[in-house]
Amino acid sequence: MSTDPILQDAWRRLATLAARPDAQRIRPLFAADPERARRFTVALDDLTVDFSKTSIDTEALVALLDLARAGGVEGFRARLFAGEPVNMTEGRAAMHMALRAPAGTTLKATLPGGVDDASALALAERKRMQAFVAQVHDGELRGATGQPFDTVLNIGIGGSDLGPRMASEALTLAHGPKLRARFLSNVDGHGFAALARELDPARTLVLVASKTFTTQETATNAQAARAWIAGALGEAAVGSHFAALSTNLKAVGAFGIAPERVFGFRDWVGGRYSLWSPVGLSIALAAGWDVFQAMLDGGHAMDEHFRSADFAVNLPVLLALVGIWHVNALGLRTHCVLAYDERLRRFPAYLQQLEMESNGKSVRLDGTPVAGPTCPVLFGEPGTDAQHSFMQLVHQGTQAIPVDFLLAARPDHDRPDAHLILAANAFAQAEALLRGKTRDEVEAEMRAKGVPEAEIARVAPHRVFSGDRPSTTILFRRLDGFTLGRLIALYEHKVAVQGALWGINSFDQWGVELGKLLASGILPELKPGGQPGTHDGSTTALLTRFRELRQES
Repeated sequence: MSTDPILQDAWRRLATLAARPDAQRIRPLFAADPERARRFTVALDDLTVDFSKTSIDTEALVALLDLARAGGVEGFRARLFAGEPVNMTEGRAAMHMALRAPAGTTLKATLPGGVDDASALALAERKRMQAFVAQVHDGELRGATGQPFDTVLNIGIGGSDLGPRMASEALTLAHGPKLRARFLSNVDGHGFAALARELDPARTLVLVASKTFTTQETATNAQAARAWIAGALGEAAVGSHFAALSTNLKAVGAFGIAPERVFGFRDWVGGRYSLWSPVGLSIALAAGWDVFQAMLDGGHAMDEHFRSADFAVNLPVLLALVGIWHVNALGLRTHCVLAYDERLRRFPAYLQQLEMESNGKSVRLDGTPVAGPTCPVLFGEPGTDAQHSFMQLVHQGTQAIPVDFLLAARPDHDRPDAHLILAANAFAQAEALLRGKTRDEVEAEMRAKGVPEAEIARVAPHRVFSGDRPSTTILFRRLDGFTLGRLIALYEHKVAVQGALWGINSFDQWGVELGKLLASGILPELKPGGQPGTHDGSTTALLTRFRELRQES
């Protein structure tokens, strides 16, 4: 825990407020303050964040803002945008903001051994991407048989898959894609087998997204796609059907991809922030360059807001502090994201990596254990689907689960009645979490329907909702490229602020490495003639049984 007495006092103040008997009550706050909804809602143009349906009152908000100041968020923000090595375990800046910055911006990024002009490098690569996209869309670049491409297949994993997949779906579902976008991440061969049945190799452009070009899952899937193209069209066709999002020119060249089809990015771009980089090429190919550029512009707009706005009206800071209140003050260890928009169906999965890979840490920057909880477990699905699955737990489970509701005011389809039904459900779910339903209300409702008293006594407890369950609602005019960019950057900066307050490094991911390392040792044991290694008793027994099952006819 930090030894700064001001910061310690700020955390203690928060704990004192959370210890009040009514600290988790929300309904009384509305009864006491008719202006509560207005005072606990902040907007950036049409993007509106209402956190009035949480138990944060004026005193708690003041304490949270004081915590942000005492916790050095302002200094962290300055170091982040100055390109200092905020990723201290790897000695790197986290300068993904440069990837969406317009021409004329100057953003530097520190790396081991030097400093990059990050914005200039990003702009140069972005121009190459734009030219490539135009050539594909115009039909100047075609497959080996002379046919134009109709599908882009992105092969990557983690940030090289989740971001591009989410954004491509979000930005093409309403109006259709310029190219169909398909994604292959899991090394499980069933995934590629299904794609190979669906796609025409003569009209498929394959992007291999791997900075090092050595990621095992991606390399395995890329070789499968290469064999598929070569088998259908001949070995000479490989160069016409592949591009790489990588910095390993030697490995890419050995694969058969020419340098002009390789788009790179630097180590100041973390995987979970890479959709803004050449890793986002599939987004531009699917949705069009103008849409992709609008997404970059939206992300930059949020960068500028986060960088300059006072904490009291700063959307990423406020969203981060709401999470701090729930996790650290109230001890709520899970978080739900419900996008009432089919186009954002992959947004919770994207946020799972962004939040849990960034802040799933138990060690502070100085190497000491953290003093309290950090990142909550995040889950979510699109509404209204979620209402028929896990929302039972959210409404009546034993612990409150904070929810983020996301909703566009204007749809991009011609069924306005359906959108109003969707919106009504979003607002109703948030209101139901707040209001709940008392035993008296349940009994009165049942009596009005003529239910016998014995049946009322038997069933009524099961129909009671405690209410006072927190939620934050994020509204926007419509979901377009600009709005999606703002939303993604909003959550990126929220996560970074929380990491700063917890005193952890939000930009490394060492926890991903151990399983990969052990898998490389186990793989030879599974091959024919492999010799058993040294493992715990369970793993040894499972490996033995696995080999036995593979030998059965």
